Amino acid sequence: MNSKLLVLASTSPYRCELLKRLQIPFITAAPNVNEAPLPDETARATSARLSLDKARAVAANYSDALIIGSDQVALLNGQQIGKPLTHDNAVKQLSSTRGKTTHFYTALTLLNSQTGKYQTEVAENSVTLRNLSDTEIESYLRKEQPYHCAGSVKSEGLGIALMSGMTGDDPNALIGLPLILLTEMLRRENVLLF
Repeated sequence: MNSKLLVLASTSPYRCELLKRLQIPFITAAPNVNEAPLPDETARATSARLSLDKARAVAANYSDALIIGSDQVALLNGQQIGKPLTHDNAVKQLSSTRGKTTHFYTALTLLNSQTGKYQTEVAENSVTLRNLSDTEIESYLRKEQPYHCAGSVKSEGLGIALMSGMTGDDPNALIGLPLILLTEMLRRENVLLF
């Protein structure tokens, strides 16, 4: 059993809650990373790069730890969709995605800060929204306020009622942390959950 310190390179309450499900001790640290995509960078590549950047940013303060970095990018009609941050932006996002399928790329990096070795993988999920009315969009946003969620939908909350379907290998990835991938990465680092 590896006894290294486990550090989640995120201040996201959603990622923190997901990681708690594994019942292993960890701490959180805020990565200071510019999340803007690079020119001509695919959504998958953006998420993978940012998950590694976040892990590396935090690893600078922990010389012997396993650092978890994660990032999610949403893609609709070839355009990356970020966090709306404001009500008006969320209205625009949901209005443009109603009746359509958005693809979510959630990258995960596990970095061993002692050796510098890392594992990075990307989980994919697709979400199709119902053809929502303007009233439904307004009502949902007032109740849920998902302004820090890519695509303006919280699948773990009331956002599930906006959907007509979803696909993917790990529903946790859609919330922000692919736990199936993480448990395999931890095993490769000799971190056993039971």
